[in-house]
Amino acid sequence: MLFNLLTSILFAYAGFQDPWGKDAELKYAAPAPAQEPLSLATRTADAIIHFHQQVISPVDGPRSHFRPSSSCYMSLAMHRYGFLQGFLMGCDRLLRENEELWVYRTIQVDGEVFKYDPATLNKYE
Repeated sequence: MLFNLLTSILFAYAGFQDPWGKDAELKYAAPAPAQEPLSLATRTADAIIHFHQQVISPVDGPRSHFRPSSSCYMSLAMHRYGFLQGFLMGCDRLLRENEELWVYRTIQVDGEVFKYDPATLNKYE
């Protein structure tokens, strides 16, 4: 009996544990900032762009030399910067849609070289 008592004391698990355990170190993600509702013009343009992407583009085939594609770029720009500025950024992008590679950074996707031009406001700084 004394032997059992000594072995249980020597090999006993520590009786005190932190009351919070491992969960005390978990960090909770900050809640996402509330998005402003999209304007009627932006929602209309999104519907037109979505129609283009789902109906016209599969029939006509992909023609954009950029990544993200020009339609996706205009949609992203309108969501980030509002309808007017995003529309102007998208029109500027469409005017630059050509096969020349000399100005833009390039990326390679599935063996094809594309111009990389994300929808950011200060691209040239």
